[in-house]
Amino acid sequence: MAGTMQSHGGRRAPIVGINVTPMVDVVLVLLVIMMVSAVYIVSQTLKVELPKAANSDQAEQTPLAVTITKEGSYLMHQKPVDEAGMTAEFQKAATANKEVSLVVTADKEAYHGDVVHVIDVAKSAGIVKFAINVERSR
Repeated sequence: MAGTMQSHGGRRAPIVGINVTPMVDVVLVLLVIMMVSAVYIVSQTLKVELPKAANSDQAEQTPLAVTITKEGSYLMHQKPVDEAGMTAEFQKAATANKEVSLVVTADKEAYHGDVVHVIDVAKSAGIVKFAINVERSR
């Protein structure tokens, strides 16, 4: 039997040492799996250049977020909005902050034309920084 030694009388001697090599191997494999999977936990977006300030009295403004569903409806900050409301929000944000950015998240079944339309509406409102939210394939 593994880990025991037979003595002359058929009696087993006690285990003197424990082999920790298999345990270390398992821990290292779990560590590698955790490190590799941690990359996929965070939602990935395309790079966008956000404004930077060394000293600021205000909290940095979060970017505008528009989601396009596969049915073609728009959500702004997770609330349903029509095109007129979206245009008004874009204009209000662009007048408040010239460096505002827009993150567009679209369902993979949504029409490409809907994404282009949202970006076009944002450009006409004065927003020039965009990012398209994507999920990294595995």
